[in-house]
Amino acid sequence: MSASTRDRLIGEAMRLFGEQGYRATSVAQIEAAAGLAPGSGGLYHHFRSKELLLEAGIDRHLDRLRALRDIRQIFEGLTDLRSELLVLGRYTLEVIDEESQLLRIASSELRNRPQKLTDTFAALIEETYGGMSDWVAQRAPAAGRDQAEAIAAVALNALFAHRTMRDFLGVQPLSVEDGALIAEWVELIAGRIESLG
Repeated sequence: MSASTRDRLIGEAMRLFGEQGYRATSVAQIEAAAGLAPGSGGLYHHFRSKELLLEAGIDRHLDRLRALRDIRQIFEGLTDLRSELLVLGRYTLEVIDEESQLLRIASSELRNRPQKLTDTFAALIEETYGGMSDWVAQRAPAAGRDQAEAIAAVALNALFAHRTMRDFLGVQPLSVEDGALIAEWVELIAGRIESLG
């Protein structure tokens, strides 16, 4: 019972943090959403503070991200540039979708983010963009580091913007489906890499 209550607290807290923001969500709201008596202090039987509850939620998301990252091994053996990009593009959109809750929490707490959230996002962004830059540099050895980083930034920013426009701003400038977007994205990025020899 204790483990399932803990899991419910984490799940409901992360949902509420994503919808309302971390600071705007009260302990009583989390308790009520998790099926505990609001204001009873039941949350504190499992977590010493709301921030530690957020940290447990972040850790849960990080565990999922680590599992999703294993998909990268699938395209490491591919030798065709476009096939690798196709898998990479689909994978990136999948990760953004899977982590939209955590992204909403981070965006709602821009000024006063808890340190763990700041550190987690810094590491994820650095790893994602650095990994893409390394991949570009590997596929286009003639490109300098600055050029590989610029290509990686353009590539990833295109995918992030496609999702954030829909998920965070509630608008989709053009009704482009994922399959069509990824197909064009692959051609654009592959063409640029190929142009560098």
